[in-house]
Amino acid sequence: MSKPELSPLARQLLGANNHVKFFTQQEFDEALAIARAEMMTVAIQTTKHAIAIENEACATMADNCVEIEKLGDAIRGRWVKATAH
Repeated sequence: MSKPELSPLARQLLGANNHVKFFTQQEFDEALAIARAEMMTVAIQTTKHAIAIENEACATMADNCVEIEKLGDAIRGRWVKATAH
């Protein structure tokens, strides 16, 4: 039986010697847990940053609003414009 020809992607993934490094299930689970924790950390920091930006934008609108009765409508209008993309 002849050796099947590998695609360029398979050769890249397997390396020049067609050698793949295997991991135990425990090693994989540990690496996966670390990756998930890192992703959650980034997601939390990104969310905090987005909230801070939104709070600053609302504070700026409040500072610039002459009629307090129109502040709520101004903030809601900003949200509608931001989500209309």
